[in-house]
Amino acid sequence: MIDLEAVVSLRAVATQGSVVAAATALGYTPSAVSQQVKRLERETGIALLERAGRGVILTEAGTRLVVASTPILADLERLRADLQLAGDEDRITGEIRIAAFSTVVRGLVIPVLSDLAERHPALTLPLRESEPWETIALVASGQRDLGIVHRWGGVALAMPDHLVSTPLFTDVADVILPRDHPLADRHELHPEELAGERWVATFEATICRQWLRRLFDGVPNAPRIVHESMEFENHVELARAGLAVALVPRLGRRDLGPDLVAIPTAGPASTRDVLAVHRRSQEDSPALRTALDAFAAHAHDM
Repeated sequence: MIDLEAVVSLRAVATQGSVVAAATALGYTPSAVSQQVKRLERETGIALLERAGRGVILTEAGTRLVVASTPILADLERLRADLQLAGDEDRITGEIRIAAFSTVVRGLVIPVLSDLAERHPALTLPLRESEPWETIALVASGQRDLGIVHRWGGVALAMPDHLVSTPLFTDVADVILPRDHPLADRHELHPEELAGERWVATFEATICRQWLRRLFDGVPNAPRIVHESMEFENHVELARAGLAVALVPRLGRRDLGPDLVAIPTAGPASTRDVLAVHRRSQEDSPALRTALDAFAAHAHDM
């Protein structure tokens, strides 16, 4: 009999690109993932992974197994939902694994988890912080059940057909400047006014960094990024020290104090849509629906 847990590990290798990345996504050790795949190879009698340079790739048989397992795992999710529906309607049980980006963890996810823990103590909601592209991959591959992602302006965020997205709210990002900065008295700022500034930004591979570059489309030699950090709190402190200006979302942002100002951008405005994503096969899960409704309700009150 094929071990479905081992199939999930193989799917993780396929989606994450390596055994180490798959282990990180699943919360296992690389050795545990390797052992599960080897056990699956012994059960099937077929090689499922092969060496490619320093890494591994799926064999043709491995790819076929991952593709063929997708509807099976989806059917199991529907069965789990049916069993939950057949139980005590007033008692929500089960596990919904969540992935979300850092600022929404602080600004939305933690309050939601606290609320759900009080109202539904039999519902567990393990959380993993991840960037939106990674979150979509985790939910699409079955490694997470509910993802909270953001989509900036015109920056694309590809969504597989078997995922469902639910809009939650729109977040605004402001330019953070020292109060004594020459532009600090403006009500809004246009990209060309900021072309000569020194910037702090998130890493190159992030959606936030892509939006900052998109903001300056058509403005030569801008933005001039001199500092990089994944923590927006560090961006704020660099602005406070007069070492850079920053574009920082309002979501999860602490009070700036008297020595900084926050000014929105115009032409274009810096906004991002925050969405919840889940697999279509989970539509009837009471646990998933309860978690999704809680996120929507908290987002409405923001």
